[in-house]
Amino acid sequence: MTDVTIAIGSFLETEHVQRIAAAGPGLRVLYEPELLPVPRFPCDHTGLARSLRPAELDRWHALRAEADVFFDFDWLDPASMAPPGGRLRWIQATSAGIGALMRRTGLDRRAGGGGTGAGGPPLTVTSAAGIHAQPLAEFAVLGALYVVKGVPRLREWQRERHWELYATRQLAGQRALVVGLGGIGRRVVASFAALGVEVWGLGRAGAAYDVDGLTRLVDRAGLDAALPVTDILVLACPLTAETAGLIGARQLDLLPRGAALVNVARGPVVDQAALTAALRSGHLGGACLDVFATEPLPPGDPLWDMENVIISPHSASTVATENAALTDLFIDNLGRFLRGAPLRNRYDPARGYLPGHRPVAVDEPAGAAVGTLGGERDDRVGARGHGLRAAVTALATDASSVTSIGTNRVPS
Repeated sequence: MTDVTIAIGSFLETEHVQRIAAAGPGLRVLYEPELLPVPRFPCDHTGLARSLRPAELDRWHALRAEADVFFDFDWLDPASMAPPGGRLRWIQATSAGIGALMRRTGLDRRAGGGGTGAGGPPLTVTSAAGIHAQPLAEFAVLGALYVVKGVPRLREWQRERHWELYATRQLAGQRALVVGLGGIGRRVVASFAALGVEVWGLGRAGAAYDVDGLTRLVDRAGLDAALPVTDILVLACPLTAETAGLIGARQLDLLPRGAALVNVARGPVVDQAALTAALRSGHLGGACLDVFATEPLPPGDPLWDMENVIISPHSASTVATENAALTDLFIDNLGRFLRGAPLRNRYDPARGYLPGHRPVAVDEPAGAAVGTLGGERDDRVGARGHGLRAAVTALATDASSVTSIGTNRVPS
């Protein structure tokens, strides 16, 4: 396949745009950062929305209409980015949890084989599953250590200038239950196992799992029986109809007194009111939370004032090297797309996340085999006849300073 037009839908550094443009012959890359949201921090794929003038809106719509492939979703109107008879064939998302967005925009119906109508091509959507596995696994370990090592008490003593000898617990020998065995869950399992933790995992009933470091596998039916012997509960599953409200007041009460809960899945997986009550009563030793029922977490929420809670503003997965890893994944998938080979991390509308494929990990080499593990945390082809075309508008030093790179050459 040749002469493919790729549109970049969110901020990306110049070096990564250049890499995409040079990834193969016949590629035309469209990147106009002055039409995209302004990033607030490194690797921000949401950013501060711009107010586009009519002429700029026309430019964005024209760019979108030309694209066979989109890197990220259309920030202005994702629901209309794959119109009947349009060119769009593939969207590479920059996040792992895209099920809610796919359903809300109706793109799940397009990806489910609905077609574009009027002769349009089918739509494939791939997620960034696995890209965020390592930082989220590190966050989970941080949360467990925060509780097991009694950091809230140490912080209290430090404020009071109180000196008292005491005995603490060690993480090794504790038992963790990891809910969700996709790319993130697998890395959480490996991280805890390397520290001497006995790790159990909860996966789909009837599914086969081969996860290094896992000592026992349970399914949803066995959850309540596993909780009373779980010291650390880590939620790393996608948000689906099956997992919404998975951990309620009854499940929290089944955990041993002093247990730790880590949520790197989605807020609605846990009954937040019940979680707050369990933390306030002292039944739970602590919680480490990257996601919440309402985001941003309201200023008046009682979780803010709890010493035994770590609050992360849904940012534990974002690291400064994320865009490099996303570009690696995109280029590997782009090669597969051009060859007509199956793409990594393909979204399955029927499940609301990935089918039975192992999500690519940050440090996984290009071309590695696709395995058979489950879900992940949940957010344009036509011949042009111009040979190698890299029409790239490259970002210089910030989102408002741009350099136009002409057709038939890539930035140097």
